[in-house]
Amino acid sequence: MEFNADQLRALAAVLDHGSFDAAAAALHLTTSAVSQRVKALETRTGCVLLRRARPIAPTEPGAVLLRLARQITALEHDAVERLGLDSQPGRTPVQLVINADSLSTWVLPALAELEGTNFEFTVEDQDYSAESLRNGTAMGAVTSSPEPVQGCSVTPLGTMRYRPTSSPAFRRRWFAAGFDARGAASAPMVVFNRRDALQSRFLESALAPGLEPPRHYVPASWDFLQAVRLGFGWGMLPDLQSEALLEEGSVVLLDPDAHLDVQLYWQQWRVELPALAGVAGALTAAAGRGLLY
Repeated sequence: MEFNADQLRALAAVLDHGSFDAAAAALHLTTSAVSQRVKALETRTGCVLLRRARPIAPTEPGAVLLRLARQITALEHDAVERLGLDSQPGRTPVQLVINADSLSTWVLPALAELEGTNFEFTVEDQDYSAESLRNGTAMGAVTSSPEPVQGCSVTPLGTMRYRPTSSPAFRRRWFAAGFDARGAASAPMVVFNRRDALQSRFLESALAPGLEPPRHYVPASWDFLQAVRLGFGWGMLPDLQSEALLEEGSVVLLDPDAHLDVQLYWQQWRVELPALAGVAGALTAAAGRGLLY
């Protein structure tokens, strides 16, 4: 089966922009033309490709074709650049999914010197970032999964080490006798979002299973750190982020001997794109310089 490139572009535009009207504006077409192209693609494949809700989302077959559309667009862009056919050369768009702690500590410095690339970052927990590779919304991802997504390669990056941390006053109030299960059952903890299981995994491995303390949800890496520093609760901070604060004494370790290691991997499309190869090289080099264990 051969796919029509214009139909694939219409599908990707609807998903990227969230509606048929917005897709039509981006493609300089009428809304009816975009709708007809998507319907023609659905007829050709015999599959429903979009969940027509708010926001519009791909079905499982739609996700497969979204990834194909993104790959075709990236390869076309690369070919035009290599052949010098664009009178106004642009910058290659690269969509990446990165966990918040990596993005705020070592990923941005690693990618800062790459030229000719427009980055679109999406923040997602490392346990779930591989989903974006499956559904076609990302070209590469930092993930905790060593199993490659179909059509992707995987490279080990290293380990981020997390330690239980709080403000000095918080430790004195809740853990004066030491970091134990009794205190941890009632002491508030800071959690990134409802998908973040890092703190709970640590409690289960270090103290006891089934502890359900009160939670503050703070869905940004820098703000998460500030919530811990200001005494909202305790939280697992990566060494890359907490080292300076520990030295100045604004945060303390609840248990100096306890930690939780998260192994990270780089996964990307198996497509020969110089921009994507540059990203992979920069990230693996940064990890190899000791940014990760």
